[in-house]
Amino acid sequence: MTVEKTRPDGIDLTEWEFWERPLEERHAAFRTLRGLPRPAFFREPEMSFLPAGPGYYALVTHADVVEASRRSADFCSGQGAININDMPADLGEYFGSMINMDDPRHAKIRRIVSRAFSPRMIQRFEDQVQATAEQVVEEVLAKGGGDFVTDVAARLPLKIICDLMGIDERHYKTVFDNTNVILAGADPEFVPDEPDQVALQLLEAGQTLKDLVEELGRQRRDEPTGDLISALVNANIDGESLTDQELGSFFILLVVAGNETTRNAIAHGLHLLTENPEQRELLASDFERYIPGAVEEIVRYASPVIWMRRTATRDTELNGHEFKAGDKLLLYYWAANRDETVFDHPEVFDITRDPNPHVGFGGPGPHFCLGAHLARREITVMFRELFRRAPGIRATGEPDRLLSNFINGIKHLPYAV
Repeated sequence: MTVEKTRPDGIDLTEWEFWERPLEERHAAFRTLRGLPRPAFFREPEMSFLPAGPGYYALVTHADVVEASRRSADFCSGQGAININDMPADLGEYFGSMINMDDPRHAKIRRIVSRAFSPRMIQRFEDQVQATAEQVVEEVLAKGGGDFVTDVAARLPLKIICDLMGIDERHYKTVFDNTNVILAGADPEFVPDEPDQVALQLLEAGQTLKDLVEELGRQRRDEPTGDLISALVNANIDGESLTDQELGSFFILLVVAGNETTRNAIAHGLHLLTENPEQRELLASDFERYIPGAVEEIVRYASPVIWMRRTATRDTELNGHEFKAGDKLLLYYWAANRDETVFDHPEVFDITRDPNPHVGFGGPGPHFCLGAHLARREITVMFRELFRRAPGIRATGEPDRLLSNFINGIKHLPYAV
């Protein structure tokens, strides 16, 4: 099977320079890629601590992303889902969570994890979300303004995840700082100047989080306390439970996915509602009616996770495109959520958009986001409290965006009440 490997001039998704471009230029580039007769091919990044492989195809249409997500047997996650270059074993120890697994092992781990989210646990985190949102808004009102990311967007999901896991408040900063390192991309605020130090920094961040949760796991096996760690380490499916390594990797996945992505959705939400006052007024006019659509539109428009990788397990075809076994494919949710053939006027932020079949929580299939319900709940409750008690809150400047090709992050966002 001969597969054409081409890309248009002037577009290189591998270069950090591309991700430094203004948003509109990047969206225009993805429109160009969606118009190509087949997925474009790009070289892999050159990194001092990861060997460069043969390259990858960029799936940028909604149809391609959805189909590849659905066909997990043909396009697997087990060879790496969150990295373009193949991950060395020492990094895989920390970041080899179930997001990088395939069935049947993935299904078994997911069942163990899902079993821990009992109705009692779900009710517990919903009560905690409400209480935490109330506390955050109380402090916002007293302060009157500042950095929305650190004052609001980051605080809610961080506290919820840590409280659910049974992690004491004194460790919040450790979790927050090391999560930032793991998802730093190429941002100079978090990444060392020396390329050789990047791998060391990632290893140290992963080890710190892993050590923290493994110690708690050992304690909870002997003395369970009713938190999520207790449920996870004592869960048993078909005679199996999570190993210490699996618990550590799952925790890293949980704090990264459950903390970073939700906080970015909340930060993007305030920015979008400030930039689109007519949508803000509509939401305020009947909050309970419009907030479900607003949450989905924030997630679509922002697409906090830009892509995930899959690898072809055999020679196969996807929507008329041929791929060979071993080919790497990046599923660009960021691009699929702007697909003109699926979304009318995709560049418009519209909280009444219906239908809204976005892939902001991943495409259909076994890797659809396990925490989607919690994320939706957190975003809803946070904005309900803000609209109820701080109805004048608004962004007062442009967001300071994370330099990353993986997370559409906002590092800082000035605001006033």
